[in-house]
Amino acid sequence: MHLFMEIALQGHYGYRRLAVSSIPSILMMLVGSIYSVVDGLFVSNFVGTSAFAALNIIWPAVMLVGSLGLMLGTGGSALVSKTMGEGDYYRASQIFTMIIRFTIILAVVFMVPLLVFMEPLARLLGAEGETARLCVVYGSICTVGLPAFMLQMCFQSFYMTAERPQLGTVMSIICAVTNMVLDALFIAVFHWGLAGAAAASMLACCVGGFFPLWYFSSHRNKSSLRLVRAKLEREPLLQASSNGLSEYVGNISWNVLAMCYNLQLLRMMGENGVAAYSVLLYYGYIFAAVFFGFNIAVTPVIGYNYGAGNKVELKSLLRHSVILLLVLGALMTLVSELTAGPAARLFVGYDPELSALTKHAIRLYMISFFIAGINLFASAWFTGLGNGKVSATVSFIRNLVFELGFVFLLPAVLGPDGIWLAVDAADFCCLILSVALILAYRKRYGY
Repeated sequence: MHLFMEIALQGHYGYRRLAVSSIPSILMMLVGSIYSVVDGLFVSNFVGTSAFAALNIIWPAVMLVGSLGLMLGTGGSALVSKTMGEGDYYRASQIFTMIIRFTIILAVVFMVPLLVFMEPLARLLGAEGETARLCVVYGSICTVGLPAFMLQMCFQSFYMTAERPQLGTVMSIICAVTNMVLDALFIAVFHWGLAGAAAASMLACCVGGFFPLWYFSSHRNKSSLRLVRAKLEREPLLQASSNGLSEYVGNISWNVLAMCYNLQLLRMMGENGVAAYSVLLYYGYIFAAVFFGFNIAVTPVIGYNYGAGNKVELKSLLRHSVILLLVLGALMTLVSELTAGPAARLFVGYDPELSALTKHAIRLYMISFFIAGINLFASAWFTGLGNGKVSATVSFIRNLVFELGFVFLLPAVLGPDGIWLAVDAADFCCLILSVALILAYRKRYGY
């Protein structure tokens, strides 16, 4: 099989084709999640609990800005694939070029204020003393690497649109190897601590962010998309931003939630609570990467068929996707329950009390994965249809209404376990909303 073989957007997508076509994107996201986990492993085992807590306190704040790259990439890929479905491939490349340029501009604009306010931000998030200092160190280095990080997030959504998802997988593997080797060198050999972890991550992002700039501009690029001459236009950029708003809302919600979880955990359990939640997030993100990868793969297909007016295929995509995600969700929930103990020992086995707390937290939190895939897909479904408002509504209500509310409500009723159960309650409530919205818009889109 050729490394960069074409996976076409047109044609019928049954179970097998959906699964096969989504594998490269799922692998891309899985590999990306794994090298984030490796960061956590090195910091937790070589630098200590305080550094591990600091990393996870300040990272959500950096992601608030970094997720703009995901927003533009996801919303832009749906717009570009729709334009391709309408038959205008050159215009699709122009829009693609505008989105990449705008991503770089946004990254540069946000760098300075984020660097200036890093320390007050760390203290606002509950960090004090040495933990606050470590937050500033890690956050500042990540901010310097923001252009590369945002480009990497943006390009992830375009590999499938360009019908080259294998390229995304290869790039993720290269970035992962780069990050892991540099982690070992900077942290275990040079003893640079948390600064070494940040430097390793950002250098890996430079590979993932800047190589695609070259590839999509070069004569080696034989895909459907190219970086071409194009001036920034307000309308396509607004459409891409609006359409990708749900992914941005979902991502920043995730990070706002992380901040709120950390505040609650610091209040109720101290640094051990934050450390347990950090392990839970790393572990959970590996499983969530399967859903994210599937959505990255299927969103351009939805957009293409919507642009082509193929309502029969849209209906088929919806049915097959939901069934696949339910099966995946059941399998992942089972696996997470069985592997909670080994995962806890891998990260924090040096502290038996913390390891027991982490195992307990994982088993409660990961129940949500049985239905979480449907909620994440509902948002991606409306993104593919170009309805950013409904897509953002699903993400916003799931995270900033249901889960945020339960994070503060359930601990008052159930004690510390209420924190770990908040996501389960939120996903159950959101499932009702997701199904209702998909049914409500059935006539409008003809699926």
